[in-house]
Order: sequence, then C-alpha cells, then structure tokens
Amino acid sequence: MNDFFTLSFRSNITLSIEPEQILLRSPQHSLTLEYPKPGLKTALEHLKHSALTMPQLIAVVAELDGIDDGAIFETESHKLIKLGWICHSVLPLATAIPIAENYQFNLPDVETFHETSLQRFALSRFAFLHQDDGQFVLESPLSKSKIVLLDWRVAGLIAKLGQSNSKLTIDTFGDIGIGAESIQKLLALLMATEMIVIEPEDSTISQWKLHNLLFHRQTRKKLDSSSKSTIPIFEERDRYPIVKPPMSDRVIPLDKPDLVKLAQTDVSLTQAIESRQSIREYGDRAIAISQLAEFLYRCARVKEVYTHEPDPMCIGEATKRPYPSGGALYELEIYPIINQCTGLDSGLYHYQPLSHTLHQISDWNPDVETLVFDAWKSTGQQDIPQVLLIITARFGRLFWKYHDIGYGLILKHIGVLYQTFYLVATAMQLAPTAIGAGNSEQFCQVAHLNEYEESSVGEFALGSLKD
Repeated sequence: MNDFFTLSFRSNITLSIEPEQILLRSPQHSLTLEYPKPGLKTALEHLKHSALTMPQLIAVVAELDGIDDGAIFETESHKLIKLGWICHSVLPLATAIPIAENYQFNLPDVETFHETSLQRFALSRFAFLHQDDGQFVLESPLSKSKIVLLDWRVAGLIAKLGQSNSKLTIDTFGDIGIGAESIQKLLALLMATEMIVIEPEDSTISQWKLHNLLFHRQTRKKLDSSSKSTIPIFEERDRYPIVKPPMSDRVIPLDKPDLVKLAQTDVSLTQAIESRQSIREYGDRAIAISQLAEFLYRCARVKEVYTHEPDPMCIGEATKRPYPSGGALYELEIYPIINQCTGLDSGLYHYQPLSHTLHQISDWNPDVETLVFDAWKSTGQQDIPQVLLIITARFGRLFWKYHDIGYGLILKHIGVLYQTFYLVATAMQLAPTAIGAGNSEQFCQVAHLNEYEESSVGEFALGSLKD
C-alpha cells in the first residue's frame, strides 16, 4: 500500500541544499547530510515542493544514485516519518499531518479491504471534525495525526462511517461522488492514522470520555503547537495588570498578622501535612474577620513587586506571592462569599492581594445565596459553608505566553493554591475543604464578569473548627 499515498514534508520543515551538504530543520530538530548524491537531493526536493509516492521517490534515487541507494533511502525515510516530518496524502482529497513525535503511520494489510473486513469498520468515537484556520480538520486524541480535508466530499465519507453498520461495503459510499479506488485509499489513510477502529475498545480506553482524553493530549507536547518560534510579547499587559483594579469603592481594610511571631508558634510543616483533612462541619461560633484576614494574607497576598531585568517579553512588573505560578504571571483571583463571619457583612467580595483589602461587590441576595447553596450540595450537604472562596482566572494574563497549555496550567495553579489553603487552614485550626464543582456561568453573572475574559475555575469552603 505504499503507492496509496503521496509524501511531502510538513510545511514547517525547511530544506537547504548546498554543494556539499543538505540541511533539514524543524522547530525542534535539525539534520545535516554530508556529501549528498544527486538522487537524494532530487528526492528531498520532491518532498519539499511536490508530491510523489514512496515507490516513485525510491525510483528517483535508484535511477540517479543506484538501486542500493534507493533501498537506503526507503529505510532512512522511515526515520523522518517517525520524527513527524512527513505528511501522507490522498490527493486531491485529504492530507494526514503529524502532530506528535515518535509518529506512527501504520499501513493496513491489503486483506483488510476485502468486503468481509469492511463490515467491521467504524469511525472512532474519539474522532471529531472542526474548522481550524480556514480548513476542515479531523482529529482524535488517539491519533498522532490530524487530517486536513481538502474536498467537502470526504466529510460525507466520514459521516457514513459514523453511521456504519454490519452492511458497510465500498458501495455504501457510492453516493458521495468519490471513485471506489479513492475511497479505498481514504479508508486506508483513516486506518493508518487510527481514525477508524476495527477491534472493540479495551478496558483502559473505554474508561475515557472524549473531552478528558482530548484535554490530556492537548496539554502535552505536540509538533503542531501554536507556540511562537520567536519570543512572545505581552502586548495586552495594560489590559491585564499584575493586580486587578478595584471592583468596588466599598473597601474593608484587613489586619496583617505578625509573621515573625507565627514562625515561632506555628505547627511544623510535617504536622500540618500529616493532619491536613477536609472538614465540612463547623463550630457554633463563626469564623472571625481577623482569621479570614490572616488566612488570606498568609495564602495569597502580594509579597513583592519587581520588574524583570532583562524583559524581552515586555511583561513589565511582576509579583511574588506565597504560592507558585508559571512565569510569575499570577492569573488567579479570589472572591470570598461571606455567609457567616464575625465582623463582616454577608455578601460577595473581591480580595485585593496588594493592598490586603476586601472590596464588596454585592450584598447578600438570592443569587449569591444560590452559589453558597450549590457549594453545600457539592460537599455532601453537611454544614453550609461559612465562607466560600471562589477562585477565578484572568485568562489573558496567561494565554499570551502559554497558549496551548494555558488551561492545564491554570488547573495546576489551582492545585498548589488549594494545598496552600489546606496547610494554612490546618495551622490556624480552621475547617477547610476543596470543592470539586461549580457554576462558572452563574458566578460570572453575579460578579458581572465576561466569562471568556475571567471565569471561576475553583471553589474552596472555609469555616471555624468544631469543638
């Protein structure tokens, strides 16, 4: 089946041919070939500028350099395929583009296309079509390829596969206007890229949902990462400053704890780690504003403002805080919802980590109460949270630099912030618990946020410790 597909370099592979060497370069790797023969030069130029099948490329090398060199070219070309440098196409219908290293393009056996075998074909439940940069693309988290559809009729073939049954034959695709030979090649392309499945899923795959597996794959290393080869520039830093501007003029100053004294009286780190637990029942006396102030100060305040030197990404000012953040960008914001807190009115607040103040956004009302009620339901309907900390992300603080892994990085930041919450709450003898679900759309409506600019990404309940 080597003659089913034409081969070409990925668009980001550069080819430089000089009299005594050839230089191939991708964004990740480079390869230098010394004293190349004419046939090799010609074959590589075809891979860069035209489209030939593997047998045709081998014939080019064999004609100019000899039969042995043609065989060597075939062997070495598989190394380029494994690097993810080679695309496979069924022209003028579709092209499979590698999106991961250690790439595999597994050609099916000819017998697979007997009519009896076609009846077992089905489109993978993980395969999905979407528009990307003006192209219609088929992808799957099980595949190391993305298939660019060059002809709308290929979408018809994919739709037929998605509705396949035991009567699937080549004739099934007759009404989409593609010849039988091309259909056979397209099916082989879909099989080689794992868009088509034949055997039933094993138990390790069946436990995955599409969105979970896709998110896992998308946040790991990919060849087609949209990360820029040049250093990114923070062009919207004025829109996303190091600290979010005040959201209200109703300001509540918070006391600052004596960290020197706490360093002498606190439990040890080992004790805090070993005794940490989620606690969903609270004491009769509500948490006090002084305790909330100490908690926020120890967990999330701005410790220092500094400027990057040098600053090639034009980040400008940056901050240091008690928990880590990728690139020191600190996109997370904390919105305390106060249900019961001695010395503080009930309602929705925003925490200002630089001034260590609370800014009241809303009084207690049915919409705010619903957010607390939802948190109560998510934590087993024990005691209603005294304080609900809703954590949001200002996406623009992060995505300009970590575009492909940005949301995954936000979840990592939520994790380290949660652990900071837990350890500080344990040291302070408070009752902490992380919450696994929340309603982002509802919170954004209450807080008057654009959900695509800033949205809730985590929730955490806090209260006084039960006697």
